[in-house]
Amino acid sequence: MAPLSKAGAALTALREDLSGEVFAPDDPGYDEARTVFNAMIDRRPAVIAQCESAEDVVTAVRFARDLDLKIAVRGGGHSVSGSALGDAALVIDLRRMHEVTVHPGARAVRVEGGATMSHLDRACAPYGLATTGGRASTTGVGGFVLGGGSGWLDRKCGLAVDNLLGVELVTADGSVVETTSEEHPELFWALHGGGGNFGVATAITLRLHELPAMAIAFVLYLPENGPEVVRTYRDLLEGGPAEASGGVIYLTGPPDDDFVPPHLAGRLVCAALLTYAGPEERLRALAEPLLALPHEAAMVTAIPYADLQCMIDDPPGLRNYWSAEYLTAAPDAFVDAFCSRASSMPVPTGTQHILFPQGGAIASGPADYPVPYRDSPWAVHPFGIWEDPADDERCRQWVKDVRAAVQPWSTGAVYLNFTGDEGSDRVVSGLGADNMRRLGQVKRAYDPDNVFRFNHNIRPA
Repeated sequence: MAPLSKAGAALTALREDLSGEVFAPDDPGYDEARTVFNAMIDRRPAVIAQCESAEDVVTAVRFARDLDLKIAVRGGGHSVSGSALGDAALVIDLRRMHEVTVHPGARAVRVEGGATMSHLDRACAPYGLATTGGRASTTGVGGFVLGGGSGWLDRKCGLAVDNLLGVELVTADGSVVETTSEEHPELFWALHGGGGNFGVATAITLRLHELPAMAIAFVLYLPENGPEVVRTYRDLLEGGPAEASGGVIYLTGPPDDDFVPPHLAGRLVCAALLTYAGPEERLRALAEPLLALPHEAAMVTAIPYADLQCMIDDPPGLRNYWSAEYLTAAPDAFVDAFCSRASSMPVPTGTQHILFPQGGAIASGPADYPVPYRDSPWAVHPFGIWEDPADDERCRQWVKDVRAAVQPWSTGAVYLNFTGDEGSDRVVSGLGADNMRRLGQVKRAYDPDNVFRFNHNIRPA
């Protein structure tokens, strides 16, 4: 840490040079600026720099290096581990940088580093185009994509990183690097799953796909029917088209919801969500086995993709703890184990017990990228979210219990965007043991001092 006199002079210069705002701990607005999605995260950065351009980011990085500060990067601020913040660090806050530029003729889109899924999806919608995005509209595009990127369109369009065409990156020495498959190719490879370890992504370019129509079937069941629902859903998806995706979700029936029958409000519910990247009539035919099961409510409808992306948004300010396991298969014994953990799910809370399908374009995508969960056909995602701190222990323990229950079918690989800080071994599981040495070498080339460490960290090799 630099002497106080030097730090004070540098902070004054940063305030003058930055187009955006700068917050130090004694400034009005500091506490608001350090608040992230997960209410369990309470960290006190040394400085928060709300950047408005790549030039601002360069200025902020050089400020941090001059004062020997570590750097955290905030895009959407949605990570469960709170990686957007670091105690005594500089936070580069990109939220003011959210411009999205669609190039319909080239089927590509340039997205600034602070844009959320909603910014991306709404900008692409008028052109009938889309790309794989996260399942919540408030998720930041940059962290989502560079961490791998799983969403409703991944079976049809591939993982988000499979659609990555280029990244504008500010590296740890304050350089601006344009990286593609042809320029800085080794860095470009590392950004396909390696996350924010190599710099600040001030803009990314993604491939777009035609998406003239989207439709969903959302069906609610009593929880005791869950095993039959999961088996039906499994068989449907494993033999179904790549346009189909969704998940089976145990959740608390929300009150004051016109779709949810009053007798399910505040109670455990099993839901099947079938999404379809195409017209409603094709979805209806596909959904018949789910609709044939005894159910309490059903909705089958066309829906704009951007609206689907908002459908399961959770509000900020709640307490979060998530994890995931990726599976070798989903046999009946697994179905029974998965459904049995629903009975102990914390209810009523916002917690969800989710089974996602993979396959399709995920499995057939590039095998070289550091996303070792690609070949898994199914993923279990225990998503703990609650309000009362008194529930912390039971909610976290339930997530751990789910992981333990499905361990016999786990591949050991994991999508790191679904996990918090679970130790260095899980980072290896999320990137692949064979990839870690290569990633460490890229880290050594672009961030030898591990300045960008508030993430699923890759140490310089």
